[in-house]
Amino acid sequence: MDEMDGRILRTIQKHPELAVAELAERVGLSHTPCWRRLKRLQASGVIERNAVILNPKRLGLEAVVFASIRLKQHDEETLDAFETAIRNLPQIVECFSMSGDSDYQLRIVVANIEAYHDFLKKIVLHLPGVASVNSHFALNTVKLTTDLPI
Repeated sequence: MDEMDGRILRTIQKHPELAVAELAERVGLSHTPCWRRLKRLQASGVIERNAVILNPKRLGLEAVVFASIRLKQHDEETLDAFETAIRNLPQIVECFSMSGDSDYQLRIVVANIEAYHDFLKKIVLHLPGVASVNSHFALNTVKLTTDLPI
């Protein structure tokens, strides 16, 4: 990675909709070298994928919940089963394995608190190995970005 790769990455983080020609112009390259760099960054895994960011509130998803999960046991089978189950639940938009008091931190997006209550009772508490769940409700989104500090 060099400074030009950094310029390309910073630009497409802010403006992923840009065509290669416009991206090349903004970063000071011609079309073909810019395209080659993009392909190299994709092939190397630096660029994982392109995404569309949706506004959850405009889709009726008003509640953001952070759930700290503690497991009953920490054997490989339980951890793998829990992580597999998490991947199949669209309400869980982020899951991190944690150090400290909790084993996992989940970010859950649902319509409202009642919807979270149902999701908690019917799904989360029945996930493999769950011993306890500590839920925190976001009051307001102050900052939410996918941009990395490069």
